Amino acid sequence: MTEEFQTSKPIYMQIAERIFQQIVRGEMASGEKLASVREMAIQTGVNPNTIQRTYSEMERMGIVETRRGQGTFVTENKEILAELKIRLQTDIIESFVKNMKDIGFSKDEIVRGLQDYLSGCDNHD
Repeated sequence: MTEEFQTSKPIYMQIAERIFQQIVRGEMASGEKLASVREMAIQTGVNPNTIQRTYSEMERMGIVETRRGQGTFVTENKEILAELKIRLQTDIIESFVKNMKDIGFSKDEIVRGLQDYLSGCDNHD
């Protein structure tokens, strides 16, 4: 099962972001083992070197830790995981606001539109 990737961002970062989202959504638990580099390369349809770079970058960020001979695991540090959740939220908000401003919406219009949207969501949840 190969995945689709955007050309605007390095593949290793796109894979890391997908894993980050799985962690934040609770699909991957604190302390859970990630797929091996080889398994992840097959799952994503990318070169194992790309996955190794993904795992190395995530380890540098403190999101995962590699245990020699055992594999790569999601950190058990709750503070780091809480920071990850906030960072993802901030990234999404920044992107949303930039896109809205790029098409000409003011800050007040963005807030009003978001409030209206969220009010309507209450009826659909």
